[in-house]
Amino acid sequence: MTAGPTTVPAHEPAQGRAKDADPGAGTGAGAGRDAGGGGAAPAEPGPEGGDPFDRDALPAPAGATGALLRSLLAPRRARVVFAAVLLLLQQAAVQAGPLLVAYAIDRGVPAFRAGDHGPLVAVAAGYAVCAVGAGVLQYGFIRASARVNQDVLLDLRGRIFRHAQALSVDFHERYTSGRLISRSTTDVESLQELLSEGLQELIGVVLSFVYISAMLLWLDLGLGGVAVLSFVPLYLLVRLYQRRAKSVFMTRSTAIAAVIVKFAETMNGIRPVRAFRRERANDEVFAGLNHRHERSNGDALLEMARYVVGSRLVANTAVAAMVLWGAYRVASGTLALGVLAAAVLYLRRLYDPIDRLGMFLNSYQSAAASLEKIAGLLAQVPSVPEAERPRELPARRGGPGAGREVVFEGVGFGYRTGGEVLPAFDLTIPAGQTVAVVGSTGAGKSTLAKLLARFYDPTAGRVLLDGTDLRDLSLRELRRGVVMVTQEAFLFSGTVAENIAIGRPDASRTEVEQAAKAIGAHDFIAALPDGYDTDVRKRGGRISAGQRQLVAFARALLADPAVLILDEATSSLDIPGERAVQHAMDTVLRGRTAVVIAHRLSTVEIADRVLVMESGRIVEDGAPAELIGGDGRFAGLHRAWRESLLG
Repeated sequence: MTAGPTTVPAHEPAQGRAKDADPGAGTGAGAGRDAGGGGAAPAEPGPEGGDPFDRDALPAPAGATGALLRSLLAPRRARVVFAAVLLLLQQAAVQAGPLLVAYAIDRGVPAFRAGDHGPLVAVAAGYAVCAVGAGVLQYGFIRASARVNQDVLLDLRGRIFRHAQALSVDFHERYTSGRLISRSTTDVESLQELLSEGLQELIGVVLSFVYISAMLLWLDLGLGGVAVLSFVPLYLLVRLYQRRAKSVFMTRSTAIAAVIVKFAETMNGIRPVRAFRRERANDEVFAGLNHRHERSNGDALLEMARYVVGSRLVANTAVAAMVLWGAYRVASGTLALGVLAAAVLYLRRLYDPIDRLGMFLNSYQSAAASLEKIAGLLAQVPSVPEAERPRELPARRGGPGAGREVVFEGVGFGYRTGGEVLPAFDLTIPAGQTVAVVGSTGAGKSTLAKLLARFYDPTAGRVLLDGTDLRDLSLRELRRGVVMVTQEAFLFSGTVAENIAIGRPDASRTEVEQAAKAIGAHDFIAALPDGYDTDVRKRGGRISAGQRQLVAFARALLADPAVLILDEATSSLDIPGERAVQHAMDTVLRGRTAVVIAHRLSTVEIADRVLVMESGRIVEDGAPAELIGGDGRFAGLHRAWRESLLG
């Protein structure tokens, strides 16, 4: 192999360190960097400065928020129209009331005095029909809109979950899990509040304005004109509230996300919290974040209070002025008393929803801020994209269980922000060979492994698997051919058998047990309370670290990959656990191509070849015995390890 001419700083990239972090902590290691690939919204400094990932302000294309809402409603267009029609009819029934009152006063009462009871009876019957009809239509609207609302929220949560899973590893190392939880819970709930109550209020207010304005203009042009003009200051109040509230609700959404992030980080790291007595320090940090959320909530309520006070002042002033003017006209004989009574009733109905409009605006601004953040998340695209025209890997030359040739051809890797991690180099790993990669922390070992797993794409050159560029393979095909076992064997909630079967979901129970037996995990699994059906609980907390690692190896063996990557798979185990895992490694590596990131030199003993890395370069390459017999870096590391065992 040959190394490139460029030297790089001796530091492990943030992405290389992220494997040591608690997956659920959401610490966002490596924020501010992005491995040279894609993304619809690159991490450019925003107007406020800094990385948008740090500020929880992922950029989205212009109009993305509206496009997201339209895409959610489009499949349900017919039901939305049906709900709108029901609301139109309901408002027509409601707004007929004052008109019937005016008719009763001006026509019904004089007719009743003359002995004709028909008009008043007709008004009473009409009023009853309108009231009952309005109630039935209201029920129908609530039922129809509730179904649409729940379908939209179900769709949106599903989109967030599926998209978050599809995004590349580099995104998750920069965007904390707590923020993802906030997007799919708090922000979705903000939209739920808008859809379930706010839109009904808005449509009701708009229809009331149209109906009542038309009726007032028809009843009396002067009163109607004044009523319409009174909406100018109300419109200005609404615009002012929207402008001031937008930034407040964006701040509130970011603040609650920060609270969730800190809570998740603390609970997932509860052991070190207790071990290092971090309770008081965490309390202080959490109190600060909680106080920031409290302040942002207070700011939102204050903006709402300003709007409500201003709108009520405008509405009451307008009603008082119009009542005085109308009374003067009634006294002068230019306006009928029934028309004035109907106008006053309509005016009260016109201005009474003002407070409800304020509640809608409150819900709307909150939902708009949340939708903007969700749209920013959904606008992100994987930096490791699917192949446009995926190719199939050729059949394995040695049949099932055989390895494949791995070639790094002129591969270099760095960040778009400028930090080069691996200079350009060439490396060939023949099929079936086990290669151990050793070096100090920050040498670039894990980065090399992640390029082979295609968690990142190289910024230069290409990685080949049996002559096929990894970028030309579908991710499904690649994951079948290349499997990584990490330092922390992550187990999902569920049974032992279900966790092993993740390697091949269509495997039978017999095949699952055969894989466990081959690895040496069958005895401890059989001793569990329910054997293979034992629930390992959250993160596999019911079994030891060594047992979790054995389950992970059984999972890898069942998957039958051609290439296996072991990223410091024994570094966190005790001696008995390491021995058990090394026996499992002998089984799972047999015949396969393997790259073993070695923290303990005892792991190197199973390798056919050793690579020593330093500052992103491969500085030694050879068989273990050959390097031990020399006077290079690996020989020094081996002597120090032997002395530590003897001492």
